[in-house]
Amino acid sequence: MGASPWIVSDDLWERIEPLLPKRERRFRYQGRKPVPDRQALCGILFVLHTGIQWEHLPQELGFRSGMTCWRRLRDWNKVGVWQWLHEVLLAELNAAARLDWSRAVVDSPRQGPKRGPQTGPSPVDRGRAGSKHHLITDGHGTPLAVILTGGNRNDVTQLMPLLGAVRPVRGRPGRPRRKFQSVFADRGYDHDVYRDQVRARRILPLIARRGTPHGSGLGVYRWVVERTFAWLHGFKRLRVRWERRADIHEAFLKLACCLITHRQVLSLT
Repeated sequence: MGASPWIVSDDLWERIEPLLPKRERRFRYQGRKPVPDRQALCGILFVLHTGIQWEHLPQELGFRSGMTCWRRLRDWNKVGVWQWLHEVLLAELNAAARLDWSRAVVDSPRQGPKRGPQTGPSPVDRGRAGSKHHLITDGHGTPLAVILTGGNRNDVTQLMPLLGAVRPVRGRPGRPRRKFQSVFADRGYDHDVYRDQVRARRILPLIARRGTPHGSGLGVYRWVVERTFAWLHGFKRLRVRWERRADIHEAFLKLACCLITHRQVLSLT
């Protein structure tokens, strides 16, 4: 039987530990020691995988206070730990020539309704409030960047922000790379103005047009982003947005992208 998914493996911890900020030593109240970072990370992963509320973290597993784990997630996201970790993992994949730079794929399914910032009435779901996860992957489905917006935001408005959110990827000789040869998208991104903006970046836009019959052939390449969304929303905390604060939900999104990328790194061996 495999290890529980919320247990931080030695391989993952070796990559995360150097990125964590050093905590100041504080006076111990009644002899209580601070929760170790690795233990707090296990609590964060438990919430991400199970979708449980912070206050219901099982004490018998050693997670201690749910608020302690919540603060660590907030603080680590604020200083960019998940972004740094993602760049480290992408560099490893790039060094092994496992990133497909010939194309990028974008999509943005609507997320379950809940409250908080970065939500809005969905025009396709009877005006229910919700959020959208806008994702861009490489040709293999490796997540490269994710953006959170309200459910009322048009998909095409996030096309250029997604392309701009891809950080330069190291791992190979020469300058870090961030530009793809082409970008694939469905009819939700059909707009000639944005096509021109993509071409201005010297990227070929391959976007399905509205009003044309289905079967354009783009689905042969676009299915990878649908699979990545299935992986992403396999984390129960991301299926329905429970956080009032957008930064906490974004932290979960970035951490989930890191975990998916880490799985692909492990597949190299």
